[in-house]
Amino acid sequence: MDFRSKLAAAWQRNDSLLCVGLDPDLKRFPAHLQGRPDAVLAFCKGIVDATADLACAFKPQIAYFAALKAEDQLQDLIAYIHEKHPSVPVVLDAKRGDIGATAQQYAREAFERFQADALTVNPYMGFDSVEPYLEFSDKG
Repeated sequence: MDFRSKLAAAWQRNDSLLCVGLDPDLKRFPAHLQGRPDAVLAFCKGIVDATADLACAFKPQIAYFAALKAEDQLQDLIAYIHEKHPSVPVVLDAKRGDIGATAQQYAREAFERFQADALTVNPYMGFDSVEPYLEFSDKG
């Protein structure tokens, strides 16, 4: 199912336009997660499981994961969402914006490595900064 169909189905099924942001900030984690090597994944999975029936999409912010050197936990989180809540799409919040070959690599990162259903992009550099993402016609 392509992104638009998946999103529309989630809107209708959950009667919701709620997009749940996943911006893990260690300073805000509960005490029982502090110091755990999988704290980011555990925290986000808890939010996902608690809101899956209310959300039309999940939107992890890549900068929070990258700053914590937790890109592997981001990858695991998206895989978890696809496995446990496959009807809720994942929008990777990366706000990517570059041209040519670099944009192609960002598109591959989002859609091949992280398996996101959609991606936030920054179109201010012109059409060629968005074009590589459009090659993934089933994505948003």
